[in-house]
Amino acid sequence: MITRVVDPSIAVLSALILAGGLTTAGGGSTGESTEEIGAPPSGRQAGLETLPESRAETARPEERFEFTSYTEVGELFEELGYTPETWAAGIREVPRVYLTTIAPRWRDRVSAEVTVLEKKRIFFRALAPLVLRSNEFILRDRARLEELGPGGDLNSDDRLWLSELAVAYGVVKDADAALDAAVLDELLVRVDVVPVSLALSQCAEESGWGTSRFAAEGNALFGQWSWGGKGIKPLQQREGMGDYRIAAFETPLQSVMAYMRNLNTHNAYAGLRARRAELRAKGERISGFELAKTLDKYSERGAAYVESLHGIMRVNQLDPADDAFLGDGPTIWLIPIGEGAR
Repeated sequence: MITRVVDPSIAVLSALILAGGLTTAGGGSTGESTEEIGAPPSGRQAGLETLPESRAETARPEERFEFTSYTEVGELFEELGYTPETWAAGIREVPRVYLTTIAPRWRDRVSAEVTVLEKKRIFFRALAPLVLRSNEFILRDRARLEELGPGGDLNSDDRLWLSELAVAYGVVKDADAALDAAVLDELLVRVDVVPVSLALSQCAEESGWGTSRFAAEGNALFGQWSWGGKGIKPLQQREGMGDYRIAAFETPLQSVMAYMRNLNTHNAYAGLRARRAELRAKGERISGFELAKTLDKYSERGAAYVESLHGIMRVNQLDPADDAFLGDGPTIWLIPIGEGAR
């Protein structure tokens, strides 16, 4: 039995982790490849503005799980029934276990000590709940949008919420803009899920399975760019691109949420949103493999980048992850402690 610490002050931790915003994590002396730097800024600008509050969720118990080794995390997953065996048996329920930071020791030591298979298992099982949680936030807003419906009379609370959402998703420029049927239609195109297989494959590709300097120093999992001096400065900046940085985040969950916002708002990914809307309108499954075909602008590698994502999905059999869902158990915050925790 794994010992877990139940802390009545955990609500403070929860609020901190779910708060948006970029950090200004400093650069380190470790080396980096050009692949870690990411693609041109045209499709990878970072930013996680505060979303308007949707309806409150039902409160659930929260726990802290402090660990000094990833063996302990594996034992917790076993206790929760979150194993390769249950996955192979067709069980798609994922526990609400949320990693609070990418510990530098994962890059510096642990990832080299475990087998490739074990490293992938840890990576996918630790990141999948964060992807599902981010999609849960999106689906909550989408459900409220669908309830409002076209042409309905909005009360003051709904109008304020809808205005703030439209601004946050780049549909209108300011909260005073008219909220007509076209705005609602475009929001329904943008406020939608990112398949788990797509997020996991991009995370693996962009962060080197969580071992990049950017992941270790700033929980940066998707190579998103930022300007204005915030973020982690690449050791080799690309000429003619300005003084860009790699956006850093307080938590991996914030990184995942910002990545999804990027896909759901940036002009470079209008094709992804259109294809997703088409699949939804037809009542067809929204798969990561299908949406990956539209991401040739995510990287300057173009079609080769798409093929790389498809390769990760095939080799690691990620397609079933698109059917995964979060269970109804307690929220467990995974908190690395000890040497190399942060």
